[in-house]
Amino acid sequence: MKKTVFNTENIEPKCEYCQFGKLSADGETVLCLKKGVMNKDSKCRRYKYDVMKRVPRKAPKMQSFSEEDFSLD
Repeated sequence: MKKTVFNTENIEPKCEYCQFGKLSADGETVLCLKKGVMNKDSKCRRYKYDVMKRVPRKAPKMQSFSEEDFSLD
């Protein structure tokens, strides 16, 4: 099994991430070269993942700690 830099196994296929699609101006549909106008959450058999189209989730905020949290009293 070939290892890749990006973990694409856990990403659900969507037209939003396909290399053949382009997000339309309204942001709700995708203009597909193969199928025409598609919903951004749909998929077809010609789906091909494009790494550059997915926007990763933001990292959660770090908790703030005080010195009392690290004392051994």
